[in-house]
Amino acid sequence: MHKQSHMDSRRLAIFLSVVDEGSFTAAGDALDMSQPAVSQAIRELEDDLGAVLFHRLGRAVQLTPAGEALVLPARQARHDLRIGRSAVEEIAGLGAGRLDLACLPTLAVAPLAPLVGAFRAAHPGVSIRLSDPEDTAELLRFVRSGESEVGLVEQLHVDGLVTVTLWNQEFLVVLPPGSTATSPFRLRDLAALPLVAAPPGSSTRGLLDDALERSAAKATVVVEAAQRETLLPLIVAGAGAGLLPSPVAEIAAILGCVVVEPYPTVSRTVALVHRDGPLTPSARRFIELAVDQRKAETRVHRDRGPEVRAR
Repeated sequence: MHKQSHMDSRRLAIFLSVVDEGSFTAAGDALDMSQPAVSQAIRELEDDLGAVLFHRLGRAVQLTPAGEALVLPARQARHDLRIGRSAVEEIAGLGAGRLDLACLPTLAVAPLAPLVGAFRAAHPGVSIRLSDPEDTAELLRFVRSGESEVGLVEQLHVDGLVTVTLWNQEFLVVLPPGSTATSPFRLRDLAALPLVAAPPGSSTRGLLDDALERSAAKATVVVEAAQRETLLPLIVAGAGAGLLPSPVAEIAAILGCVVVEPYPTVSRTVALVHRDGPLTPSARRFIELAVDQRKAETRVHRDRGPEVRAR
């Protein structure tokens, strides 16, 4: 008689919840299950695999080597199951389902927020979960593991992932209210000012340092803000100047900041990344919507012709 297997999708989901939440109790709260029920499911999974998956450390748990080996296949299995479920939901015209997205912090205001808004307007039955990776490397881990199906990132090419190019995002110089400056504003002059910036290793800090280096200058950073959303409030409060993406700079201008164009210009290309394989209908539609918006904006810019922007 064959032994009954306990490695089904439910127990794999419980296993991943324990991994993500850090304890059986927290996983039970997240799944609306009792702690004993979570423990029982993990024991059954361990019996089936013939290996201990967690070290029990009081109330907390730690993955064993066997548990670590199971995390990626479990996430991929959950992702594949969602694809199968979503394929059925597609028949109902995306009337339900879920989309898991990851986004660099500096891309959350734009272009992510408008894209999510447009997607939700078109498909209100689909829920969206936004992950907040610390950097590009963590975002790529999310996408590779299936924890996030689509990532919004600076354009890059990585083996095993598909890159969909979207927009070229400009960066503008933002100075505190009351400053005096005109466009074009030389980057060498920006380097001489006290600056508010993200810490080294972040995408926007790398962009700033590279731009100044090309102008034979070095940033004078007086405030390093790991929380990217604080950069604009800090500049508004007079803590220093900064180099911000144009959508954020437009908000800065409304708040009274002085916004000017840098010389030389500074920009980056924004892209979507996903695994090279089947996508859920929700993910496919989100990518199609982003590409459609890119094409529409390209036509608008082409029809307008050259423009001179004044700020």
